[in-house]
Amino acid sequence: MTTPFPFVAGQVLTAAQLNDIQNLPISDKTASYTLLATDVFKRTIMNAAGATTITVDDAIFTVGDVIQVANKGAGTCTITAGAGVTINTSGSLALAQYGGGYLLCLSASTFTFFNLGGGVSYGTATGGSSSSITVGGINYTLLTFTTDDNLVVSGNGGLFDVLIFGAGGGGGGSDVPCGGGGAGGILQSTVYLDAGTYAVDVGAGGAQNLQGSGSSVGTAARSLSVAGGGAGGSGAQNGRGGAPKGQSCGGSGGGAAGLNVADSAVAGKAFNPGVSGFDGGTAHYPNNNLQTGSGGGGATAVGANSTSTVAGNGGAGYDVSAFIAGSALFKAGGGGGGRGSSATTPGLGGSSVGGDGGNNGAGVAAAANTASGGGGAGPSAAGGAGGSGIVYIRFKV
Repeated sequence: MTTPFPFVAGQVLTAAQLNDIQNLPISDKTASYTLLATDVFKRTIMNAAGATTITVDDAIFTVGDVIQVANKGAGTCTITAGAGVTINTSGSLALAQYGGGYLLCLSASTFTFFNLGGGVSYGTATGGSSSSITVGGINYTLLTFTTDDNLVVSGNGGLFDVLIFGAGGGGGGSDVPCGGGGAGGILQSTVYLDAGTYAVDVGAGGAQNLQGSGSSVGTAARSLSVAGGGAGGSGAQNGRGGAPKGQSCGGSGGGAAGLNVADSAVAGKAFNPGVSGFDGGTAHYPNNNLQTGSGGGGATAVGANSTSTVAGNGGAGYDVSAFIAGSALFKAGGGGGGRGSSATTPGLGGSSVGGDGGNNGAGVAAAANTASGGGGAGPSAAGGAGGSGIVYIRFKV
C-alpha cells in the first residue's frame, strides 16, 4: 500500500501503513513538467518518447526537502534549473530511460542532484571557433559557427546544447515603400549526438525580395534545422514567409508593403509562430499610395504595423547572453519598413540588429551573423540584405 502523505494533525495510522512508510505515491508525467511544492510527497516519473524537462523553480521548496525523480520513457529527461536556481551535481542532469535520482534542497534556490544511475553525460567536440564560458556557475566549451564547417564529436558521443539561427530575409525593394525582412528562425535544444562528423550549415542572408536560407546541424540521416526569415513585401509581392500572400515558409514573416492594393497589406507569417519566429507587420492602405512599409517579424515579437505616415519597426530579437555568457547580445531582429517622400518616419530594425528601413531611399542591410531582416526600401530604391545565420554549440567541461 501507499502511505497517505502528507500526514495531518490527529491522523491515526494503521500498522500496515507504518510498516510501509517508505512508499510514496507515483506521479506519472507525459510532458515537460515544473515541480510543485506537493511533489515532495511523491515520486515524479517521466514517461515520454521525446525529450522532456523537469524544471525546479525558485522559492518552492524548503531546506531539507527531498524530491525524487525518474525517467522511464525512451526520451531523455533533463532536470532543469528555473530562473535564479542553481542545481549542482557530480553526474548528469540528463536522465536516460530508467535513470533517476533525487534533489536535495539546500536553500530556496540551491539544490544538489544525486544521480542514482541512467544519466547521459555531456560529450566533447571540435569545430567552429572555440572559447571557454561559465553560465550559471557551470563551465562550458562554446563552439561558434559563423560559416559552414564540421562538428566533430569524439569519444562515445554525448549531450550538447545547441542554439541555431537561420538567416534573415531581405527587405522589400520596388517602386513603392516596402516592408522589412523577417528574422531567421531560432531553435534551442539539448540533444544527444553519437561520435562522428556532422555538417554545420550556416544560412546566407536573403538579398532584396528574397527569403533567407536556413541553418542546420546534422547528417543526411538525422539533423536539426531551422528556416530563414521571409522577405519583406515589395508591392508586387506582399510580405512573405518565403511565399506570396503571407504563406508560412520562413522563420519570421516579412513586413507588408505600402501600396493601394489590398493584397499588398498582407503580412508574412512565421513558420512556427511564437516558437521559432513571429509574423511581420500588416500595412495600412488608404485610397492613395501608402508611403510606408511595415516591420518584419523578429525572434521574440511581431513586426510593427505601419500607419499612413510612420513605417513599422522590426520585431524584437533574442538575447543570446544566457546561452553564451557575457553582456546582452541580440540576434534575429526584424527589418524596419521603408518610408516614402510624404511620410515622416522610417521603421527601425528590431533590437538594433535588424536593418533600418529606407529613409526615402535604400533599406539598410543587416550585419553578417545577426540572423536579422534587412530594411525595406523607400520608393524606387533597393531593399537591404538580410544577415546570415549563426550556430552555437556548447558542452560541459
